[in-house]
Amino acid sequence: MYNPVELIIRKRMGGELTEDEIRWFIGGYLSEDIPEYQMSALLMAIFFQSMKPEEARTLTRVYIESGKRITFPDDWHTVDKHSTGGVGDKISLPLAPLVAACGVKIPMISGRGLGHTGGTLDKLDAIQGMRTDYSENDFKRMVEEVGFAIISQSKELVPADRRIYALRDVTGTVESLPLITASIMSKKIAEGAQNLVIDLKVGTGAFIKTIEQAEELAGLMISVGKRLGQKIAVVYTDMNSPIGWYAGNALEIRETIEYLKGEPNDDVDLITKALGEQMLLLSGKADTRENARKMLDEVHRNGKALEKLRQFIETQGGNPAICDDPSILPQAKYEIPILATETGWVESIDSQSIGYALVELGAGRRALDSKLDYSTGAYLPKKIGCETDQGDPMGIVYANDEKTGKEVARKIAACYKVSPTLIEPNQRIIKIQG
Repeated sequence: MYNPVELIIRKRMGGELTEDEIRWFIGGYLSEDIPEYQMSALLMAIFFQSMKPEEARTLTRVYIESGKRITFPDDWHTVDKHSTGGVGDKISLPLAPLVAACGVKIPMISGRGLGHTGGTLDKLDAIQGMRTDYSENDFKRMVEEVGFAIISQSKELVPADRRIYALRDVTGTVESLPLITASIMSKKIAEGAQNLVIDLKVGTGAFIKTIEQAEELAGLMISVGKRLGQKIAVVYTDMNSPIGWYAGNALEIRETIEYLKGEPNDDVDLITKALGEQMLLLSGKADTRENARKMLDEVHRNGKALEKLRQFIETQGGNPAICDDPSILPQAKYEIPILATETGWVESIDSQSIGYALVELGAGRRALDSKLDYSTGAYLPKKIGCETDQGDPMGIVYANDEKTGKEVARKIAACYKVSPTLIEPNQRIIKIQG
């Protein structure tokens, strides 16, 4: 028996917790012997003092062992992708059907929105009838039949992470590297993914702001993965501009469909194909990046990836007709222009503040029980290096309350810093560690 206050204070002072202490504390929280406020205090202490690599590995193991572990046949060489999150990050939605159309099996357990970023499950909830709460047997069946499935964490699968993941969102402890590592790795190992590609986002719109932090997180995840038998590749992507054209749940579903139909979308195409290449390499479906790219381009061009998306939506109870007519998706009542405040070239974008502004529309959560408005969001075509003219529209806010929408449009406009001199665009792919 340990004293939770003593453990919180030790971690707050920068001390190390033993394996037995971590197991006891997490177990006590799950059994409700340790109250939420003490779990929150420990999370905050970890946020400020971090954890040693061995503590992070222990926390990951404890998360995994708190519930069931799903397994797939070894010869499937299952692979998944995880993103550390960003504004407009809908990449899982086009990526999974593209890679599955190449013959790879992808078991994907996803989460809801954290902080200023949207969650994959929230986007899927925008599709009428769509379900993500499935049993282990259904999950396995859908992965086998469709090639991929995207479900929520059940009560049986990594329950420690499921509860702590939600608590991190409302206690300001999302950005902790060991907590991120334990959350990502536990879900991906427990879901049965033998290989994992990390989309590690860096910049103003990401939880990780610098490449140095990103490399530290990547090292921690690779170390944990190696100890627990999972191969990992890391793709570092720039998150100083929102990804793609849209941010908002239904809007990002629509953008995904349009992209898979062939609509040009440089951001989404670049990131999706870079991640897809690594997934095909890790799974053994391709032997070089060049061959992997050819496979992805072919299933994109011939429509097989779009058909995979349609099959996935129908299999999980959603309305597949949205693949033919995306206007079926929820639509906001008002379209409010975002007006440029200066003339020049976009020098920087406070993407994180854009994300929090969209929360005011209902596109994200303020609290665990916040009700989302799936139709709201924004069209954000201006990236770093784009030219603007004062007073001209540089985007659109989609809102169901006009007054709130106008205020959000003003806030988003203020997130763009404009230079009078030419600014070069950022490169979306920073580097690949495979």
